[in-house]
Amino acid sequence: MKKIAEYALPFLLALLLLALWEAIVHIRQIRPYILPAPSAIAWALYANWGSLSAAMASTLLITLKGFLGALLTAILLAILFSQSRLAEKALYPYAVVLQVTPVVAIAPLILIWVGFERIDMALALIAGIIAFFPILASAVQGLKSADFNLLDLARLYGATRWQTLRRIQLPAALPGLLTGMKTGAVIALIGEVTAEFAAGSGTATGLAWRIAEAGNRLEIATLFAAVALLALTGVLLFVLLSLLEWALLRRWHESAISREF
Repeated sequence: MKKIAEYALPFLLALLLLALWEAIVHIRQIRPYILPAPSAIAWALYANWGSLSAAMASTLLITLKGFLGALLTAILLAILFSQSRLAEKALYPYAVVLQVTPVVAIAPLILIWVGFERIDMALALIAGIIAFFPILASAVQGLKSADFNLLDLARLYGATRWQTLRRIQLPAALPGLLTGMKTGAVIALIGEVTAEFAAGSGTATGLAWRIAEAGNRLEIATLFAAVALLALTGVLLFVLLSLLEWALLRRWHESAISREF
């Protein structure tokens, strides 16, 4: 019963805030093009569900493509860094430079290089670039955090590098990697949306373009509906990766075991 109350509390708070929002808009007679009421936003979501749901699916698909590409690249590089200090010292600074460069600054270049006729590929690439470093940093730190006693024992028994990596280092890196994945997925969505705004092209089909379009037409309720779906997309990504984290760690890692009590 206590867990049900804990899960219900955020929803009850959301309902309270929405009711307060609705009341303030009606009492103060705020114009819809300034701040629409939640009921107007819900109606706009219903009326435009076809186009908004398609835009949401497009945004989610592009974000996932970029995220998965960043995940694969980051894991491979992290393994390389764990096996070669020279490779880490040579390449890691460039990963840092890529991270600290604002995506808004490089998005127009990538869009030009890839081409507006392949806008989805360009957006996925930008989403992957922004998601890459948190995953890489978490994976590298996790691989370095393996128990030194276990590593020494593996060497004593003549384990190969691959055996040591597979049986000791990768399990040790998994919790940190999963945390980096959750961060990377959410900011990949931010990168995709930012790039779509930067594109400013009608060839884009995601939620960012629908937000810009609704704003240009002063369809503010539709704009709010698109923003709500965008937030829902981010929450969905976070929840899915949190479930993956729980499924992979629940039998052996303290962070997941404690949740079951």
